[in-house]
Amino acid sequence: MSYQPIENYGVIGDLNTVALVGLNGSIDFMCFPDFDSPTIFAAILDENKGGAFKIYPESERVKHKQLYLPDTNVLLTRFLSSEGVAELTDFMPVEELYGGKELIRRVTCIQGEFNFNVECSPRFDYARAEHTAELINDYEVVFRSTGPDKTSIRLKSTVPLKLENTDVVTAFRLKKGEKADFLFEHLDCKSAEVADMESFITQSLFDTIKYWKDWVEKSNYKGRWMEIVNRSALCLKLMTSYNFGSMVAAPTFGLPEEIEGERNWDYRYTWIRDASFTVYAFLKLGYRKEARDFINWIEKQCKDIAKNDEYLSLMYALNGEKELIETELRHLEGYKRSAPVRIGNGAYTQIQLDIYGELLDSVYLYDKKVEPIAYRFWKDLSRHVDWVCDNWQRSDEGIWEVRGGKKEFLYSRMMCWVAIDRGVKIAQKHSYPLSDRWIQERDNIFNSIHVDFWDEELQAFVQYKGAKTVDAATLLMPMIRFIGPKDPQWLSTLKLIEEKLVSDFLVYRYRPNEAFDGLTGGEGTFSMCTFWYVECLSMAGELTKARLYFEKMLGYANHVGLYAEMLGLQGEHLGNFPQAFTHLGLISAALHLDKQLDDQWNKEIRDGDKRDVSDSV
Repeated sequence: MSYQPIENYGVIGDLNTVALVGLNGSIDFMCFPDFDSPTIFAAILDENKGGAFKIYPESERVKHKQLYLPDTNVLLTRFLSSEGVAELTDFMPVEELYGGKELIRRVTCIQGEFNFNVECSPRFDYARAEHTAELINDYEVVFRSTGPDKTSIRLKSTVPLKLENTDVVTAFRLKKGEKADFLFEHLDCKSAEVADMESFITQSLFDTIKYWKDWVEKSNYKGRWMEIVNRSALCLKLMTSYNFGSMVAAPTFGLPEEIEGERNWDYRYTWIRDASFTVYAFLKLGYRKEARDFINWIEKQCKDIAKNDEYLSLMYALNGEKELIETELRHLEGYKRSAPVRIGNGAYTQIQLDIYGELLDSVYLYDKKVEPIAYRFWKDLSRHVDWVCDNWQRSDEGIWEVRGGKKEFLYSRMMCWVAIDRGVKIAQKHSYPLSDRWIQERDNIFNSIHVDFWDEELQAFVQYKGAKTVDAATLLMPMIRFIGPKDPQWLSTLKLIEEKLVSDFLVYRYRPNEAFDGLTGGEGTFSMCTFWYVECLSMAGELTKARLYFEKMLGYANHVGLYAEMLGLQGEHLGNFPQAFTHLGLISAALHLDKQLDDQWNKEIRDGDKRDVSDSV
């Protein structure tokens, strides 16, 4: 076995966790039963120690094709060879329907005959714990971790299973029209016995397909790029916790931003920033329930923080816990030897001022488009606005969570302006008491940005106070309505960003150096920033260029329409996968570009009608 490219994976999930399924039919990553549980399969991080669940034909010359059933998160992997065609269907019945915590794999022979091999090698507690395996009967095996988690898993099958040490290693043969089913489930007191497994799996497959299709139909997007926008929405939904309403930034950890580099982080947490942007995307698509669930989660966090007189943390566990201690899994070699593999995230101790802006903006949009927020919630939020008024001049680590020391970042300053501005707008809408200080501090921040962060020589807004560099995060400046998209100061800033950070149309978030970010090595282009760039071009009226770059960027999606965090020099996907930020950036760019193109089209029609009337006169 050799490591598959990150982009070779499709993703399935049950709104509790996800599994990564390779083009070769191998599940190489799954935390189980929850997003932030330890891994059971982690071969993508260490092909020898991590564990995997493989189903593959014996044939040496096999072509692979992978696709989602349209508008679902049900994944098909096809095996094509001289022996015929076979199909592997992978899905996880969603929490809302079945209680979750089940992985289902169905192998079907479409044409010809196939010999298949199965290897199920769970490795519990991030491959740190030993386990036992008990053959209950020819069709059922129970795996039990001997580690601190004490996790128990049952594998049931419609073909006989064999044990080799503590792993399942077996083979079976299928003829045309025959199928084999595998049910991998969390074994707890709630686990129900399945009498007729084939019927259960068929019914759960139909129910799961219907669930996802019904969910997609709730989208109000009917634009030019429906397939990829729907896929991005489905991906974002997969990263949303049914139990808590919070969202992970990505469902994986340890996937490198540079091969053999050290930028390998754990993204299985709820970043206030990422989740707030995701709420924006859901609201724009018409998914009110998902937005409401997250706002309810935020309301609880704000209440707890106000009670303890704390500041807002930039990230939380899905259940709202704040302690996310970072440790290294030194026994794992990392993807393509990209160590260290980290779990937890030390950035949780950082103060990042921008998160207040993203949070207040999402609440503002929710209050405007879904339903008015409660006064008690507003009282808790207003304490955060007061905190921003007191602290907006502080240095911080910024949106990119640099580890080279705090600075006064433009983006942080700008989002402090957003926090107060949206607070003012919410208060004015509801006629809540409004402090004159809020308006004064909002204006002070506005003036500070134009004085302290504008470089006359560069004719651009710079990355941080005193810098001679630009930052792709500045692309949000017109998108948050801080500055007009055609303002001369903005257009000259955009021009410098293009010169310094854009390669063809792909965008680096900044030019890394050790003194600035405290880390060695480089990184790829940041896919979310590319979509921001497209949106800025669209807002500036450069629609032909924006559409060209957007559609070229769509070509960098993997075979099933998913993106990691970054793209490498050869177009390879880098960083954790799939990445929520990238997909919500895609949705936002598609929605805005669609609207601008529609407006242009309607204008051309109106102008044409006027010319026709003039000619006839």
